[in-house]
Amino acid sequence: MGRTDTSHEGLLEASAADLAPLARRRARELFGELVTYSPKVFIPLTQLCRDRCAYCTFAQAPAHLTAPYLDLEEVMGIARAGAAAGCTEALFTLGERPELRYDEAARWLAARGYRSTVDYVATAAQMVLESTGLLPHVNAGALYPNELAQLRTVSASQGMMLEALADLEAHRLAPDKTPARRLATLEAAGELRIPFTTGVLVGIGESRAERLATLVAIADSHRRHGHVQEVIVQNFLPKPRTAMANRPAADAEEFHWTIAAARLVLADEVHLQAPPNLSDDPAALLDYGIDDFGGISPVTADHVNPERAWPAVETLAAQCASRGLVLAPRLAVYPRAAFDATFVDEAVRPAVLAAADAAGLARGDAWHAGGETAPPPPPVRRTTTAAVTGILARYQPGYDFTEAELVTLFGARDGDFVAVCEAADATRHALVGDEVSFVVNRNINYTNVCTFKCRFCAFSKGPLSLNLRGDPYLLSLDEISERVREAEARGATEVCLQGGIHPNFDGDYYVDVVAAVRAGSPRIHVHAFSALEVHEGARRLGVDLATYLMRLKEAGLKTLPGTAAEILDDPVRTVLCPDKISTDQWLEVHRTAHRVGLGSNVTIMFGAVEGPESWARHLVRTRDLQRDTGGFSEFVPLPFVHMATPLFLRGRARRGPTFREAVLMHAVGRLHYATLIDNIQVSWVKMGVEGVRRILAAGANDLGGTLMDENISRAAGATHGQEMDPAGFADLVAPLGRTLVQRTTAYQILAR
Repeated sequence: MGRTDTSHEGLLEASAADLAPLARRRARELFGELVTYSPKVFIPLTQLCRDRCAYCTFAQAPAHLTAPYLDLEEVMGIARAGAAAGCTEALFTLGERPELRYDEAARWLAARGYRSTVDYVATAAQMVLESTGLLPHVNAGALYPNELAQLRTVSASQGMMLEALADLEAHRLAPDKTPARRLATLEAAGELRIPFTTGVLVGIGESRAERLATLVAIADSHRRHGHVQEVIVQNFLPKPRTAMANRPAADAEEFHWTIAAARLVLADEVHLQAPPNLSDDPAALLDYGIDDFGGISPVTADHVNPERAWPAVETLAAQCASRGLVLAPRLAVYPRAAFDATFVDEAVRPAVLAAADAAGLARGDAWHAGGETAPPPPPVRRTTTAAVTGILARYQPGYDFTEAELVTLFGARDGDFVAVCEAADATRHALVGDEVSFVVNRNINYTNVCTFKCRFCAFSKGPLSLNLRGDPYLLSLDEISERVREAEARGATEVCLQGGIHPNFDGDYYVDVVAAVRAGSPRIHVHAFSALEVHEGARRLGVDLATYLMRLKEAGLKTLPGTAAEILDDPVRTVLCPDKISTDQWLEVHRTAHRVGLGSNVTIMFGAVEGPESWARHLVRTRDLQRDTGGFSEFVPLPFVHMATPLFLRGRARRGPTFREAVLMHAVGRLHYATLIDNIQVSWVKMGVEGVRRILAAGANDLGGTLMDENISRAAGATHGQEMDPAGFADLVAPLGRTLVQRTTAYQILAR
């Protein structure tokens, strides 16, 4: 066979060594330098089974068990222990339809009001999902469509091994293992759009051709329905007290050949797994094309193979690192399906989103923006990959990143993450030195009444508000003037004014607000009005943007904040803020502001529903505008604070960015805007003191404002307070050995 002959006939004639380089290269082309595993807890709901497979030690007779099933209290005890240990998945393992073989099982179920084992596992999975946030994955065997549909509403994914589509002696006493029965389940799962796990068992009497036929059948089913998320290639190991106890273990050549053949036969998006505890050198399986190690539990044994201990995750990570690969935790449902509402049931979707990071993998820590949980420690693993190392090797300030390169940097983990942060900090030092700046300012949110229906906003009040934190209000112009006077008396050099889009406002209102500020102080810097407010003001007056912005400037407006940008990617905006200005409109407001002599900044609100691809588009569009106008003074990442937002309360958003993602937004921003935008600001309201320190060591140089009367983040649930005085900033910066300086809005130094 030629080394590239991957026809079915060619595969059958090939050796594992022939296929390995093809499969390994294909895995890396598809999944990059990332290898995943699922931190899970195993819940053996029942070890009774009506099937008597010749190799199985999981199934037991009733006399060998204290009870036919785990009761719900036992289930929840295991699940809570898993959640406490950082698991994200609850794997329900159970025998198939034991009530059809054992009266003990039928009586136990009936006494508790359950019609079947499937009915009981549905209840148990629902309790785990709702009480712990763990995502159930249910392996209930060959099921009928109505049973699959029932479990779909309480599980993130389901699974059933095909094992082998052949009539084997090993399955002679297993009525649920007939090929037609297993294939019918696989097809029904596809028709129901269930993220599904299946696979083959190597060495139970099947031939190579039969194994390949099973893989082809899986591939064909997936081609019809797109539902197979992973395929497991499992090697048979003989066990005492089974009918196959004296059979040899799966031949290594056949096992490795099957892994490689699977990678070449399956669709590109299907992940390939081999159990890490069934091989003495699990990392070696990466050489044959796997990209996932399946479930590894810090709490429970592998109840199907209890004699085989799980490998230590850190050991496995080190073995991956020796191959230039990064090991990362994932969810029970893979990224492709995690964010696809057609695959995840409405009842399960909120838990999936809450557990996911921006890439659709497991969040990995409990930190979230605006909360009190401490950031996770810096990574101890120092794995670096060729992709990130290559980008950083090419980098110098002014480098023109592509969107794909930015996406790669946003995905940095372990040593790659450290390398990106160090490069950003070195770039910061070279361009702006070691000073950390802040401005003494006051926020004046003059109204929380808004006609727009931004789904991420917990501040605005309107007829569709889900979360009424306080009453709707509108400050008078006199009160605005008084707040300005108070701010100046307390040392403020800037007031930042933003509010909802009140139905009674016209464009003249915003001019009046600027005049009210000037009445309070003719000197204070007026930093006011998002692009949405400017756009609406011009629209309601029926004038063009340049005319309106000049009028605001003549009244005393100096700079615009970059808010209302959210994510400058219109498909995402249709989810976050469907009736708000478009990406092009936001950019045009700022382009026009710069042309009439008004400066502004770039913000990005990230971590709600979008991914790194959208972040990259945002950064590229704003970089291109800065090259044209030079009017942006700073980049201000704003991590999504999720707790009280309508989008999260409806189960339609993630819990904001992970800490790693929040740090990377600042670090990548520093690298990306270098030579164009000097200042990278970190929000102490959203990141907290320790989070700010970590980001100041990853490229940021500015703390923003003291923010007297900050309301918007607090309305969303942030707990870091509404004002930070200069002494607080000094305490924050002191451990870093950097110099704290007070600045103006235009970054002129006032005091050191």
